[in-house]
Amino acid sequence: MSLNPALGAPASPVIVTGGASGIGLASARALATVGRPVALWDIDAAKAQAGAEAIAAEHGVAAIGVGADLREVAAIAPALEATRAAIGAPGGLVHAAGVVDTASLDGLTVESWDAGMAIHLRSFAFITQAIHADLAAQKGSAIVAIASINATLGNAMNPIYTAAKGGMLSLVRSLADRLARDGIRINSVSPGQIRTPMTAPAIAALPEGFFEKRILLDRIGEPDEIGRVVRFLLSDEASYITASEIVVDGGNISSQRG
Repeated sequence: MSLNPALGAPASPVIVTGGASGIGLASARALATVGRPVALWDIDAAKAQAGAEAIAAEHGVAAIGVGADLREVAAIAPALEATRAAIGAPGGLVHAAGVVDTASLDGLTVESWDAGMAIHLRSFAFITQAIHADLAAQKGSAIVAIASINATLGNAMNPIYTAAKGGMLSLVRSLADRLARDGIRINSVSPGQIRTPMTAPAIAALPEGFFEKRILLDRIGEPDEIGRVVRFLLSDEASYITASEIVVDGGNISSQRG
């Protein structure tokens, strides 16, 4: 099943939040190609189940789609129970669940702030807490948080998203110190402009080439290009990498193009 035994190790199950689409789904597919069972957690239960069924059929791995509204910490326990029952105790986590606010400072509300922070940041901490013992019991366990180059660049349009992703980078560094005691690695991936359902409206609304003009590789990235990096970080190939941020942006942050 595995394309390469080293690339696929360990073979433990992985939870992927936001797993029904975009980077989450691409990460789950990438993991499945090396034989790792996956649990797709998503607020859209039907899409998560359809994605899991497609992955299972294509790659022959155990997969489950789980409906979970990660704005509520109470959603974690039943989602984890369903995951353990279907594919076993997790040995990895990809936290890709997220929302983007577009109302800038003027449109901030308590509700939008709390929802964004809960989905991106609070759920990440509490899922990690909930699966800590599972990860500690399995050699080679690791976590990947999907952050963003916005955490570094900042963006006037989406202060909640930007703040949450910046917090994620800091949380990863803090958790890395604690989790290392149990042999668990944790890293973040900061994508640039990636063609996903979340970015599609902005790409469609702005002039052609708007994003590409800043990107050294002259194109918008694809979700699979993030998924392969996630797969690497969850594998033993990345055994000495923890507390790190991997930027995958086609050369956006470093660009001086206008």
